[in-house]
Formats: sequence, structure tokens, C-alpha cells
Amino acid sequence: MPDDQFSGSNAPWRWPEEKWRGIVNKVRAGRSLKPKAWEGGAKVAVALSFDSDHESSTLRFGESSPGKLSQGEYGSRVSLRRIKETLARHDIKASFFVPAVVAELHPDEQRSLVDEGHEVGIHGWIHEFNSDLTEIEERDIMNRAADTLERISGKRPVGLRTPSWDFTPHTLQICREMGLLYDSSLMADDEPYELLENGEPTGLVELPVEWIKDDAPYMNMDRRGVVRPHTSPFDVLEIFKAEFDGAYAEEGLFLVTMHPHIIGHRSRMRILEGLIDHIKGHDGVWFGTHEEVARYSLENA
Repeated sequence: MPDDQFSGSNAPWRWPEEKWRGIVNKVRAGRSLKPKAWEGGAKVAVALSFDSDHESSTLRFGESSPGKLSQGEYGSRVSLRRIKETLARHDIKASFFVPAVVAELHPDEQRSLVDEGHEVGIHGWIHEFNSDLTEIEERDIMNRAADTLERISGKRPVGLRTPSWDFTPHTLQICREMGLLYDSSLMADDEPYELLENGEPTGLVELPVEWIKDDAPYMNMDRRGVVRPHTSPFDVLEIFKAEFDGAYAEEGLFLVTMHPHIIGHRSRMRILEGLIDHIKGHDGVWFGTHEEVARYSLENA
């Protein structure tokens, strides 16, 4: 039986050019913002990021299992301390993307991050899927999330990472209305680039992500799921190191995404510690927050 979604004129192969071209051009990669050299003449920019999903990774599905909630709570109760100690030992500032509900549950955590020089960025309200929202709901949630993070952390966020990198046709326009500096949810390049909306430059910086450079696909355990990844931390470290080596050779950006409740376990902290040791074994490395990398890229492209 044919899928009703693709019946009649809804079938993509029956779309007129105006429709498919309009869909493709709604949000597009524009000019490269890769500078000729990074801050201080560095060869490579390194942007470490942590998505502090904590309990929201359970709450967003409308679930109330204490067991699953505890899996997320580990991120705040245990992992953040390990991560912050590691970053402090190496004098590295990182970016933490925080759902507003998580900020409300753990306000002191967000204040401590800002006090220690790290960045706190927008990551939705309760780690919802943007594509489940109306445009009005998405706009309301993004603004309320930014207001919440500002109230709790004391600093207005300038960047967005959508939950699950779920970017809708309305997200970019809302970012522009909010006056954000950058987004970090899309995947059109390895290097920073300017986002286009309907072919027009927006001035908004994209710091691209990729599932390859994310710990979750390798190690995110769901006891009710069919797929239960158990990738060795040492295998993940080798992948991350290879991605850095490529960025170093091309004198570009190395951006990696991690989650406290995933990376923060004892064996998996070897990934973060080993990656930092590997990176610091190279000359000409600049560690910057996403805000710092976005501003530098925009001003020096």
C-alpha cells in the first residue's frame, strides 16, 4: 500500500520546481567564515561543547521513570564536577548548552559555569523536538528559554543549539529576531559559515556540528530501545583524535559535542582527558568558547 503522505500531488517527485527549490533554499550555507589565521596566529580553533541535558532527556518524552531520571541526574550530581575539574586543570573554557528546565533544576550549576568563564547557551525548554512545535510555540519557547538562562546565570545567551539538532523552517528567523550571534545545529561544512535565508545573507554565524563528533551516537544507552550502543571509549577517542588531526592539517575548526551524563563516567572521562592531551601535544592551538569562535570568525573572515 502506498504511503498516504506521498499520495497525489504530495509526492516529492510531483513537486513543481518552485516547491523543492524553495524548501532547499529556505536555510542554506552562505560564505565561509573561516579566517586566514585563528586567534593569536593559531593554526586551529578548538571548541569543546557539552549539552547539559540531564533530566530533560527523560522529561521531554513525557516520562516519569525515577530510574531514567537518575541516569540524567548523574550528569549534574557527578559528571559536571569531573568535567569542570578537567577543564580547569588545562585552563580551557567551554560552552554548555542548557535546556531551561535543567537550569531551573540546577541553578547553582549554571551560575558556577559562568563564574568560571564558561559559556551557557540556549538548548530549548525541556529538550523538546522543535519540529513538533508550531511557529508560535517555537518562538515562545526560545524566548522564554533565553530569559530563564539570563535570569539564572546572570548573562544573556548569544548562541543556540537546538535540542537533537532539530532545526525547523522557522528557527533561523526566530534567531534573527532574538539578535543571536550564532547557531550550532547544522551540518553543511566543517568550518564556520554565514547562514542564508531564502538566498539572503543573515549575518548569523553557523558553527557546524556532526554526529561523528558527538558522544551520544556511540554510547547513549536506552534500556527499552532496540539499539544499545556500547562503543569502547578508546574507539571513540580515536575517532575524535582523527577529526582533530584533519582540522589541524586544514588549519580549521575542531568542534566536538559531549553530554555530561554520557561522557562523565569514569571510563569515558578518558575520552575527554585523552583528547585534550592529544590536542595540547600540537603547536598553534586556540581553545575558545563557541561565542569567542563565532565572534572571531565573523570579524576576521
